[in-house]
Amino acid sequence: MSTDAVMLAAMAADAAQEPAKVSAVDRLVEQIRDLVRERALVIGDALPTERDLGELFQAGRNTVREALQILKAYGIVEVRPKIGAVLSDRHEDAVRKLFSFQNDISPASFLDVQGYRRIIETGVGDHLILHASAADLDHLDAVNDRILQNRSVDEAARGDFAFHEALVSLAGNRTLLASYRLLQPVITHIMRVGKAAKPVQIDTHQAHAQIINALRARDRVAYVYLLSRHLEFGLQFVGTEAAPGAQGS
Repeated sequence: MSTDAVMLAAMAADAAQEPAKVSAVDRLVEQIRDLVRERALVIGDALPTERDLGELFQAGRNTVREALQILKAYGIVEVRPKIGAVLSDRHEDAVRKLFSFQNDISPASFLDVQGYRRIIETGVGDHLILHASAADLDHLDAVNDRILQNRSVDEAARGDFAFHEALVSLAGNRTLLASYRLLQPVITHIMRVGKAAKPVQIDTHQAHAQIINALRARDRVAYVYLLSRHLEFGLQFVGTEAAPGAQGS
């Protein structure tokens, strides 16, 4: 990972320690993203009209338009004649192409992505060890238990990502969570590669459970060790050109 990337990720981890200050436009962007998840919209589905979005979230017309422009710039939505804003797959394609070639992620890219995740999730762990409630950790258990119901490789990858997303979300920092979600396409792609080679729902569930137990015990050393081992597991499925001694998840 480049020095700049490490610095940015570290700054994001530090930001998890205090509430994020976001503008009305940034808040609306996140609300629209939440709406997409809540309604289970898929690529090609239309978003509510600008007027409907304004009424739903009590936002002005200019705020709505600026929020949609941001989503358009990220490739999350595109505007189609007579339809309006619809979900686009350009963001997923762009992110995936950034890290992979012909659907095969390289060991160097794997380490880059997992290194970013380690910085973020380790930083979040510091926050959770100090502030997470029993109810927060029970929620992580519930998200983790759903993994055992996954049957296909895609379901298993989405379930794995959902656990790590829930872990980051407990920091209570929307900006940090949004930046983590931007890498969802490539993170789930990494997860699919490993799970296609070896179905590991039970192993994944157990690894997550150990991480939760370390948080319950407020044991930072155990948390960092278990998280790092989990993130390194998958490198065996993407190649051996990485740094000596490294493994992957």
